[in-house]
Amino acid sequence: MEIESDLPKFPDYKLSEQQFLIQHTNLSNEERTSLINELVNTIKTENLAPYYKYLQNEIKDFPYDESTYQQLASENDEQITELKSKIKEAEGEEETELDVTTTTTKLAEYYTKIIDRVNALETFKKVLELTSDTGKKIDHLLTMARINFFFNDLPQVGKDLDQISNLIEKGGDWERRNRYKAYNGIYQLATRNFGEAAKLLIDSLATFTSTELCSYEQIAHYAIVAGVISLDRVDLKIKIIDSPEILSIYSSAPKLEPILNLTNSLYTCQYNCFFEYLLQTYDQLLVPNKYLQPHANYFLREMRCKAYGQLLESYKSLSSKSMAQQFNISEDFLDQDLCRFIPNKKLHCVIDKVNGIIETNRPDNKNNQYHLLIKQGDGLLTKLQKYGAAVKLSGAERVV
Repeated sequence: MEIESDLPKFPDYKLSEQQFLIQHTNLSNEERTSLINELVNTIKTENLAPYYKYLQNEIKDFPYDESTYQQLASENDEQITELKSKIKEAEGEEETELDVTTTTTKLAEYYTKIIDRVNALETFKKVLELTSDTGKKIDHLLTMARINFFFNDLPQVGKDLDQISNLIEKGGDWERRNRYKAYNGIYQLATRNFGEAAKLLIDSLATFTSTELCSYEQIAHYAIVAGVISLDRVDLKIKIIDSPEILSIYSSAPKLEPILNLTNSLYTCQYNCFFEYLLQTYDQLLVPNKYLQPHANYFLREMRCKAYGQLLESYKSLSSKSMAQQFNISEDFLDQDLCRFIPNKKLHCVIDKVNGIIETNRPDNKNNQYHLLIKQGDGLLTKLQKYGAAVKLSGAERVV
């Protein structure tokens, strides 16, 4: 269930999503104009002068007005000057280290709110030097991670999360560990580590509080995407299809219908509508998403491979015509698609073009298991021999 975050929602991730849609999706002129107007209205309402200036160079034909910028910047400068003055006052007094840290944190947070990335990150680095409390440090690093998420700087997000991980090992509380799990899950998703992302995001569903980073519907969206591509059939049923958290949002999240239908069609082997749901998911949930668009084609390809492989597991041989009919696609398309996956052994089958048959040639799992057992046994014997040698060297085998 979703618990509203008590952290300030800045930078506002919705602005970053609107910017992404304007820059990287095929919107109609009317939709594009509407989104730009919405973005500009928020900027003016919230006095986001640095972000307004930034978008001038990022979005083609952005309606930038210098007098508007100067007015917004004046509002920002007034707040910044006041906060800097309070920092100097605190620094000039004795035994006020806490006041200096608190006021510097407020300045860093204000820079974050108005989306002044450079000054926000530089000021938070100073705050980290002043802060001794582990929990507070984690909070500041999470804010820095949000700033870098906002600007889609994933390499820097990775560095932020590494620092958080080290601090959590030293003493992060339950809430901060859960918050970190959601952040790391989205990072793993955005960097195409779907297996790890699924593990983290599915775990986050029951304890999600990071509404400053994304909505509950979005975390469910990401969990399902990562799960359907990486989980085996048994885990897909347990962790996605029968998940109480995901079942609870069915009626309140109509946008997720394509990916939910795709997941169910894969699990129930309803291949005749699989491609329809796959394309809907691609168009509606992958391409318009800043974290998923770079992996949309990969997802499309891997899901086709997964569905083909699942069907072929049930047969020693299958006619091309029958398989194409089950997926509601042409034989030519199926033939070309299978040829993408067979050479790199993602599908264990061969195509008999003369007879129009697909023959499976799955690897001998028993043979593989036997060799794995031998290898693990050898490893265990080696460890026991080393342990025996260490005991002898210590003289511990002598009985007095």
